[in-house]
Amino acid sequence: MPPSFVSFSGLYSGYLRRCFTGAGLFSQKIDIDDETTLHVWGPTNQATEKPSLVLIHGFGPTAIWQWRQQVQFLAPHFNIYVPDLIFFGESTTRSKERSEKFQAESVGKLLEKLGLKKCHVVGTSYGGIVAYNMAKMLGEEKIEKVVICSSGVNMTKNHNVKLLERAGMDKIEDLMLPSSTQNLRKLMTLAVAKRIPFMPEFLLKDFLKVGSLCEII
Repeated sequence: MPPSFVSFSGLYSGYLRRCFTGAGLFSQKIDIDDETTLHVWGPTNQATEKPSLVLIHGFGPTAIWQWRQQVQFLAPHFNIYVPDLIFFGESTTRSKERSEKFQAESVGKLLEKLGLKKCHVVGTSYGGIVAYNMAKMLGEEKIEKVVICSSGVNMTKNHNVKLLERAGMDKIEDLMLPSSTQNLRKLMTLAVAKRIPFMPEFLLKDFLKVGSLCEII
């Protein structure tokens, strides 16, 4: 077992930040209104000849944990913007709103603050639902192409019920926001296509402590 002061999640997060910086992006926080602040990675030097592309992460991780490979591949061809959704990473709000529509509205306000008149949007998992709502709200005047990946746009409450039955759990928040390594292992079992043969307990505790658990699912 490594020393308690060593965090593999923290070390990997540092590596990811260097990858984003190396792809020509920088990190900033923007107040989109009096209640809400969004953290976003954007181009250090915006190229007018390149289209803009917004990448919206899924439920659980900060953005850098989910988009490293895509950012490195796409940055030469697009002005890339990678926000943390509210309550993920460094994005926060004092608003009592919690819906995916509020997330979409907030990213839309962010685009205005950034001065983006038009952009393409890619969303994965929960981020795909946000992307769908962005396109619906903002329309073709602002949102061009939309790519939605592995997103339950048409999910109902019954889907959560069935998922809980498979997990043998009572509350969806205990599964999706695990506070114990036992629940995290259950989430991993249900979420990955290729089962991970072994995951040390200390590593799972580290993921829970740092809050970057969804990189491993």
